[in-house]
Amino acid sequence: MAVRSKRYRSEVQQLSKEPVSLAEAVEKVKSLNSVKFDQSVECVVHLGIDTKQADQLVRGSISLPHGIGRQKKVVAFCEDSQAEAAKQAGAIEAGCDELIKKVSDGWANFDVAIASPKVMGRVGKLGRILGPQGKMPSPKNGTVTNDVATAVAEFAAGKMEFRNDAGGNIHMVVGKQSFAAEKLLENIEAFLAHIKKVKPASAKGTYIKKVCISATMSPSVMIDYW
Repeated sequence: MAVRSKRYRSEVQQLSKEPVSLAEAVEKVKSLNSVKFDQSVECVVHLGIDTKQADQLVRGSISLPHGIGRQKKVVAFCEDSQAEAAKQAGAIEAGCDELIKKVSDGWANFDVAIASPKVMGRVGKLGRILGPQGKMPSPKNGTVTNDVATAVAEFAAGKMEFRNDAGGNIHMVVGKQSFAAEKLLENIEAFLAHIKKVKPASAKGTYIKKVCISATMSPSVMIDYW
């Protein structure tokens, strides 16, 4: 069992054991700022889905109203004719065979990979490398597209991918602790609304079962979502 720091245990004592409103949760997370860096704020949603059923998996991508407070490193697997436009849109690397070899050789200093459908046949062999890292391009989350430059620009600006884990949870960074409370609130509301929108048709019973938010180094605050 992990041993929590004195600081962390002190912050736990400041929190209610009962769920609070989203506005109260945001204010509380912002008040837990005893570390010396601008912490990311994460929202975790526990879904009532059967993760063993392929038609109940929840994944996709979303651009939050106020971004997440940082740029993302994006690469683009594309034909040579698209490479320059992808770089101008913000890709740190763009191309096909040379980029595939670079990643195959162990380079992974990027957050998101975009791919053109025309080169996915060649990119597919990177699945064993990029799949476990959550970076494999996929049509389901908007990272396989004919409009490579637009996708690069969106993800570089902070568009986020999400997918449920084996326990039915979705983790999403929704901003920084330094964000104004109103901006964090709007980002979280947009994220939750999107999760509701993509509810699998085959999911039965309560869909959103639990919601909480936390800063990187601080305890979570449970939200009375209903």
